[in-house]
Amino acid sequence: MLALQHENAVLHRQLTRVRYEPADRLWPAALSRLIPRHRWGQVFAVAPATILAWHQSLVARKWDYSKRPRRPGRPPTRVAVKRLVLRLARENSRWGHRRIQGELARLGYPVAASTVWEILNAAGIDPAPRRSGPTWRQFLRAQAKGLIACDFLHVDCALTLKRIYILVFVEHETRRLHLAGATARPTGGWVTQQARNLAVELDTRMEKLRFLIRDRDAKFTTSFDAIFAAEDVEILKSPPRAPRPNAVCERLVGTLRRELFDHVLVYNEAHALALLREYAEHYNEHRPHQSRQQLPPGHPMQPTPATDLDSHHIRRRRVLGGLINEYQQVA
Repeated sequence: MLALQHENAVLHRQLTRVRYEPADRLWPAALSRLIPRHRWGQVFAVAPATILAWHQSLVARKWDYSKRPRRPGRPPTRVAVKRLVLRLARENSRWGHRRIQGELARLGYPVAASTVWEILNAAGIDPAPRRSGPTWRQFLRAQAKGLIACDFLHVDCALTLKRIYILVFVEHETRRLHLAGATARPTGGWVTQQARNLAVELDTRMEKLRFLIRDRDAKFTTSFDAIFAAEDVEILKSPPRAPRPNAVCERLVGTLRRELFDHVLVYNEAHALALLREYAEHYNEHRPHQSRQQLPPGHPMQPTPATDLDSHHIRRRRVLGGLINEYQQVA
C-alpha cells in the first residue's frame, strides 16, 4: 500500500513523462528490502534493474569523496609573505632562510623555515654564502654618514681657451657641496693645501668622517692623503676607469656642467670661482635632492605644508643673473 500511494503521488505530479527525482527514488529503494524480489514487478512501476541501478548509485554516492567538501590541508603561502621574503633576501645578502624566518616571526608572520627555503629556491635565489656581496650603492648608503668624496672639474675659458681645474668635495650624508678652489696648474702642493683648507672649514665635523673616496689621479699625492689620515680618515681609491665607486661626486660634477657651465662663458679663474660660490650657496641651501626626500643639504626637516594657497604669494629670487630661479612663499 505504501508503494502504491507513493507511485500515485508521483504520477499525479507529472501528467506527461514520468520522472523520478532523487527523493522519489528513496522510497522504492527502501521498500525493496521489505518486498520479495519476485514481486517487485507487481508492486513497482519501474523495472527491477532500475531499482538495483538506483541502489548502486546511492551506494556509490556514499563513498564518492570527489564531490564532498574536503578538509582544509596546509594553506598556501600568501602572496604578501612571498614578496616580503624576497624583499628581505634581496636587501640582506648575508641572511639565510632561517635568519629571514626569524625576522618574519618578529614582524608577526609565523612561517616555517622550510617554507622560506622553498620560496627562495623557486625564485632562483642562492643560499646566503653563495650570494653576491653588497653593491657599491649598498656600501655607500651604509657608510654615508662617514663618507666624503672629491673630484676635479675642468672648464675652458672663453677667450684664451685656457683650461681651469676646479676641485670639489661632497658629503654623502647631507650632499653638501664644498668648493675647494680653482687653478690652471693643479699641482700636488696646491691640492694638498686645499685639503688643509677643507679640514679647517669642517673643523669638528671631520671627526665624523671615516672614509674619503678619490680616484687615482697623480695630483692626489701622499701629502694629500696624510692630511686626512691625521684625522683618522681612510682613503678609498676607486678602480681605474670605474666611475660608479665615486658615483655621488661624479653626479655632482655632471650637475655643475648641466646647470651652470653649459650656459655661461667663463673668462678666468676669478670668474669661475665667483660663479661657483653663488651656485654652491644655491645648491646647499635651496636646491632639492632626490636622495634626501627633496630636501636641500642645509635643511634637516620638511617645510610646513601650505593649507590656504590663495592667501600665499610665490616670490622669485634670481640666481646667477636669472640663470637659476629660487621660489619662496610669502604670506
